[in-house]
Order: sequence, then structure tokens, then C-alpha cells
Amino acid sequence: MNRNKRTAIVLVVAVLMAAIASLGVYRIVNAMPARQAEITTVSAVVAAHPLSLGTRLTADHVKIVAWPAASPVPGAFTRVEDVVNRGLITTVAENEPLTDGKLAPLEAGAGLPPSIPPGMRAISVKVNEVVGVAGFVVPGTRVDVMVTLSDRQREQDSLTRTVVANVQVLTAGTRYDQEKAKEGAPIPSTVVTLLVTPDDGERIALAASEGQLMLALRNPLDTEPVATNGVRTGGLFGQAPPAPKPVTPRAKAAPVKAELAPVSIPAAKPYVVEAFRGQKRSEEIVK
Repeated sequence: MNRNKRTAIVLVVAVLMAAIASLGVYRIVNAMPARQAEITTVSAVVAAHPLSLGTRLTADHVKIVAWPAASPVPGAFTRVEDVVNRGLITTVAENEPLTDGKLAPLEAGAGLPPSIPPGMRAISVKVNEVVGVAGFVVPGTRVDVMVTLSDRQREQDSLTRTVVANVQVLTAGTRYDQEKAKEGAPIPSTVVTLLVTPDDGERIALAASEGQLMLALRNPLDTEPVATNGVRTGGLFGQAPPAPKPVTPRAKAAPVKAELAPVSIPAAKPYVVEAFRGQKRSEEIVK
């Protein structure tokens, strides 16, 4: 037998032994019992589909899922009965757990009022595609409110200035618009509701009645206060601002001299001396 035949036999035997060993290992591993990791779970109430702010929850809005007990959600609910008839004070995504901080108290009802923090107010302003920043003013964004006023004394001069800055948008569109938007109909927003303080609400109400409002969308991370002097019509063409009107001093009234009435001085009484000469009595006036 030559060398080539011996090499071929050795290779064939090696391949057969490797195949037999692999088959044995496969059967041993296959016969081992499977180990399944057991995870302890608890019940959690989650949203069955996306829910908008102000929704009054029903049994159709939520569902119960298994949640890992090792990673509990603070304030989560385990029963559907605990969330029914309560209003949402924030938007909720699908399969997002419902917590007590996302729901209004049972006696508070539903809609927008429960989502207004104490000390704040909700005020609506009329907008269009331009005022509403081309539809990018949506709930949760922050805007600056600017107003353009015409100078009543100068008919060709107007002033634009920011009256309220860094205001949160609560809702965009009317309730009817929001219901139509759920159906997929693209309806532009005609009203935007803002969350403001009572003082800012008064400024916006006055600005809306006296001039034209404009909303400026801002970065939510930009919280720097806005302090501007505004811009006038003349300022667009590089003209100097109008000088303030000179204040005409009021003429001082001439002092009134008080005339004193003459005072009458009573005459001094003369001194009288009684004199007795014998039986005679007389009075003499001493000058």
C-alpha cells in the first residue's frame, strides 16, 4: 500500500470519528431539560390606544397587561374600576401605563379644566395659518405673544411688541376640530388656548381687543426672558424714533397778598385819685 492510499484512509476515518462525536454531543444536549426563566409579573392598567388630553376614561379606553414586578410603575393602577370616569390631564400613548399623576380626581370631571394648575388660567386667541405658525403651534409647545397697535395720534405709525413670553399651549383648535382630527380629516386650527397667569391673561385680552396678535414659536429649552422695546413703522426704514412731546409747564398762580383789617386799640383808662378835704370828697384825674 503506497503512501497516498494510507493518507486517504486516515482522512476518511478522521471524518467519520468527528461525525460520530458531533452526533453524540447533539443527542446529549437535546436530551437536557430546557430551563425557562420565570418572571414575576403584576397587573397594570395601560391605554388601549392613544388618548388625548381631557378624555373621560371608559372601559374601552384601557386594558390590563402583565407588568414585571421587579420594575413597578409608581402610582400605577391594577384595576380598571380605579380609572373609569376620570379625566386625563395629559396625552397618553398606546400601551402607556396610567398613573395617578396623569388623571384628574374623580370629582373634578373631565375636559380641559382639571388640567389647569392652581393659580393659572386658560385663555383662547383666534389664529389662522399665519398667526398659528403654519400649524406648528400644537399642544405642549411654547410661544411668545406679540401685538401690533396703531398709534391713534399718528395714523401712519404702528408699534409691534412682545406682550407675553414663554407661554405654554394647552390645546390647538376647538373641541369640534379635535374630534374631526381624530378621524384623519386635516382641519386647520382657528383657536389656540394658552396657559397664562391672571396678569398675562389681562394683557393678552387687551392686546387682542386693541390690535392684531401674532404668535412666535420658540424652543422649549429656551427659557430666557424676553425684554424688547418694540419696533415702529419708522424704525423699519431706519428713521429715528419720534421725539417725546415737550411738556408745557403750567403757569404758576400769582401769590395773593392778604390784606389785614385795621385793628382798633381801645383807649387807656385814666387814673382817678380820690381826695378828702375835711368833709368834702373829690376825684382828681392823673394825666
